[in-house]
Amino acid sequence: MRVERYPARRVLVRKGDPGTSMMVVLEGRVQICTRSEEGREFVVNIINPGEVFGEIALLDGSDRTADAVTMDPCELMILERRDFMPFLRDHPDACMRLLEVLCQKLRWTTGVLEAALFLEGPSRLAKVLVHLASLYGHRMDHGVELRIRLSQQQLANMVGMSRESINKQLGQWRDDGIVAIEDGRILITDLCALQQI
Repeated sequence: MRVERYPARRVLVRKGDPGTSMMVVLEGRVQICTRSEEGREFVVNIINPGEVFGEIALLDGSDRTADAVTMDPCELMILERRDFMPFLRDHPDACMRLLEVLCQKLRWTTGVLEAALFLEGPSRLAKVLVHLASLYGHRMDHGVELRIRLSQQQLANMVGMSRESINKQLGQWRDDGIVAIEDGRILITDLCALQQI
């Protein structure tokens, strides 16, 4: 394995690239996304420090299933398939752990798909904000601050809505006392209301 550093907004892999490695995020965040033929982006997941991506291509050697783009300056540990597969054969406990990670990601992807198919836009946005609160939330006296900077366009790409719709919905929730926007960060002032939505 090797460790490499990348600047923010660097495309690490593209959908369809040969799958020759898996990456572990040591520092920074990586966005996993896919694009429609018209160029519309949908964010599938955000990979945080300590998490891995590229494990599907690593295991089966097939092409990448999505793009991976750094959100921040990142430090990544890269495990090549040619080196990792013999290790897995010799260490079944590592195989079991990797299966657990794959199952977690499959459950997450299933949830994203269900939300896209069955929930209206506001409910999808509420679900994403509640999830982000569980990962990046910092409890304060007047709510839960999301300690992650995401533009409205990035939120739109995660939810499958237009940026304008995100802006309108956040504005409505601000008026309803559910969220506040402070210095470009979202403060959830009524987490229970978001969970009900």
